[in-house]
Amino acid sequence: MMAAGTGQAAAIGVPGRLITLSSIAWERSASASSPDNPPAPMTLTVLAPAKINLHLEVLGLRPDGFHELAMVMQSLDLADSLRFTPTADGAITLECDRPDLSTGADNLIVKAATMMRARAGLPELGARIELGKRIPIGAGLAGGSSDGAATLVGLNALWGCGFSPADLQAMALSLGSDMPYCLVGGTQLCFGRGELMEPAMPPATDSLPSPPPGLDASAGATPPRMGVLLIKHPEVSVSTPWAFRRCREMREDFYLETEADFEQRRQALRQSPLLAALAGAGPLPRLRNDLQSVVAPEVSSVREGLDLLNRAPGAQAVAMSGSGPSLFALFPDRAAAEAARIALAPELEAAGFEAWCCVCTGSGASLVENGTPA
Repeated sequence: MMAAGTGQAAAIGVPGRLITLSSIAWERSASASSPDNPPAPMTLTVLAPAKINLHLEVLGLRPDGFHELAMVMQSLDLADSLRFTPTADGAITLECDRPDLSTGADNLIVKAATMMRARAGLPELGARIELGKRIPIGAGLAGGSSDGAATLVGLNALWGCGFSPADLQAMALSLGSDMPYCLVGGTQLCFGRGELMEPAMPPATDSLPSPPPGLDASAGATPPRMGVLLIKHPEVSVSTPWAFRRCREMREDFYLETEADFEQRRQALRQSPLLAALAGAGPLPRLRNDLQSVVAPEVSSVREGLDLLNRAPGAQAVAMSGSGPSLFALFPDRAAAEAARIALAPELEAAGFEAWCCVCTGSGASLVENGTPA
């Protein structure tokens, strides 16, 4: 099935504009009201895009017990949508069109909203949040983290909190290692736990949607115009903690131990054939995901899906995303990805896979226009 259209993301200006966005909408709503027609609460919609890992290298263990990683992350136009409406009851409520997804305190959306309200010091703030789920759940596509990042962007605007980009990044990191990336999106080198980002592509020169303003200098990089065929078996999920534990069991003898060794691998990635290919300076090399070698031997759908994608006509590279079980193949454009999906459709259906055709995008969590200037 095809990914739903994501709409037109709106740039939200320079730091400080977030407050103005809320106040303008409320003022317009009030000016159009009358005693018989009270103003309707303002609503905001934010897109939360999926991501794939074009490179995932496990370098070793950090002093804090986390793994030191070297990655290239890429956002896609397959996106969840979150609609935010303020409420006067001080409650944060989450609704979702997927009944199998928890909407309680364990959901990253609720955690992000609760954290932002606490940091603002305004317990009376409330919001109704409606989640339209398009990113597969438990798929290694950062759907939960992207939803959390979208919540920080949306409520900062809705509530007029005025938190700085650095504030949003700090809140995101406290909620998840890949959530800072989900605020920025695009094509990023990600180091550390995934929170240390560098631009992988030159600055944007076109009219791609922009990420939230000023999050860092890496925002707004021009993404490769690649098509992506993404597949996942709906009955299979992989625990990320399990994948990393298994990686340690299988590969710890090869882990690097010093910061100098870590930096050597980071520099190798910065100068790699992959980054050259993404910049249009050569063919795509074989993609590396160290977790794929851990997960594939133990998850039959991953092995079968990789075999199918490697036989896809026109595929330029194939890999698992994150800890899986989602798999993807890269193509020159969306049309080539769609042609491959059609060619593989009988086999994908027979094996029980769902499929999406996507393209790479240049932004993370982004406000969407709702009929008012942004």
